[in-house]
Order: sequence, then structure tokens, then C-alpha cells
Amino acid sequence: MKKMLNRVPEITLVFWIIKVLATTVGETAADYLSVTLNLGLSATSYIMSGILLIVLLNQFRLKRYIPLSYWIVVVLMSITGTLITDRLVDELKVSLMTTTVIFSVSLLVVFALWYSNEKTLAMHSINTAKRELFYWVAILFTFALGTATGDLLAEALKLGYTQSALIFGASIAVITVSYYYFRMNAVLAFWLAYILTRPLGASIGDLLSQPASNGGFGLGTVGTSMLFLSIITSLVIYLSLKQKKSVSLPINSQH
Repeated sequence: MKKMLNRVPEITLVFWIIKVLATTVGETAADYLSVTLNLGLSATSYIMSGILLIVLLNQFRLKRYIPLSYWIVVVLMSITGTLITDRLVDELKVSLMTTTVIFSVSLLVVFALWYSNEKTLAMHSINTAKRELFYWVAILFTFALGTATGDLLAEALKLGYTQSALIFGASIAVITVSYYYFRMNAVLAFWLAYILTRPLGASIGDLLSQPASNGGFGLGTVGTSMLFLSIITSLVIYLSLKQKKSVSLPINSQH
């Protein structure tokens, strides 16, 4: 398999900020399209899946990490993953517990196949088309799993959005401490945190967008989505300018 430049970003604080914001947008945008615009889960799922396929094909066409392309895929993955879970629960009447188990097993299978083929799950090793394919399949399942887990705690177990967000936030904090102070495996720490940021983002999205009668802040799906999309756009522009500057430095240094 022909190797390429690394196709994914470095794991920095900005990466995690955009990731949480993207997961929140996935939750609120999916609700906006299917409920507020009354497109329905089926139509919304088909539309978003088609758009996701187009941007994914463009992503595979690129030869290196491009912030705009990468984060557009992540946002669309978040929306599509949310819709997959919502369709299973709302249309097919699969319980949230069952859905959580299904996606947990599916994700483990993806990781097992990925590792058996490539002998690594590390982010910095996404430098072939095959590895990138495994990567994006895993990402999609983390979003679907995170949606199911977030709804399971907040709704099925009736913990509410605030308590659910605190639980997931505390879990991520434990992983962070374990990595920095107790030498937790870096790849394991990354994927555990990546999985948990999805239900954290979903809980935050529900907390902000849901009306006060449902335990939310009442900002609505439109307000929450637009606010977070604006922040994501600003950060992606920053990353794009930073990347452009770093690429041009070696050229300028020759003069």
C-alpha cells in the first residue's frame, strides 16, 4: 500500500475543543434537520449520508491533512452517527441499552480488524488509504455509540443532561490524569477520550438546546448549532493559516 503524508491532525488542545464542539453540533443539527425542519429521520439520514460520502471521497483524494476538509468530515460524521442511532431507537424501536451494546461490539470489531491488519491504532500512523478507511469507520461508530450512551444516561436512566455531562467530563478527566501521571497507553487513552467526548458533546448539546421544561437552557437547536459552528469555523481558519505559515517557512528561510 502506497504511503502518504499523515492525513489527520496532531492531538492538541485545539483538536479536543473542536471535537467536542463538532459532537455538540452533530446532536443539535440532526435534531434541527429531522424535527424542526420536519424532514424526518429517514430523509435526513439519506441526505446527510450522501453529503458525507461526497466529502469523504474528497478527503481520500487529498495527499495530506487539510484542516477544512478534515473537520467538515468530522462534523458530518457526527450528524450522521447521531441519525443512525436515532433511527434505530425512534423508528426501529431498539432500546438504548441494546443500541449501546451493538455499537460497542461493532467498534471493538473495527479496532480488532484494524489492528490485525496494520498492527497499530495510532493517530500518527494514518498514512495509507487503508488505515484512513479503518480510521473513519471507527470514527463513525464512536459517534453512533456516543449518541446512544449519552441518551441512555440522560433519558433512559433519567440522570438528566447536566449530570450526564458531568459524568462524561469526569471520566475524560480520569483518563487525562491516568495518561499524564500514571503512564496510561497513549493510543488507549486517545480512543477512550475520543469515544467519551461524543456523549459529552451530545449531553452539552441537549442541555443548551432543550427547553427549560426538559431540563435544558432553551437556546434551541438553531442557536446552539450556529454558535458552535461559528467557533469551529474560527478555529479551523486559525489552523489553516497556521499550517500555511508552517509550510511557507522553509521556502522563506532560503532567501
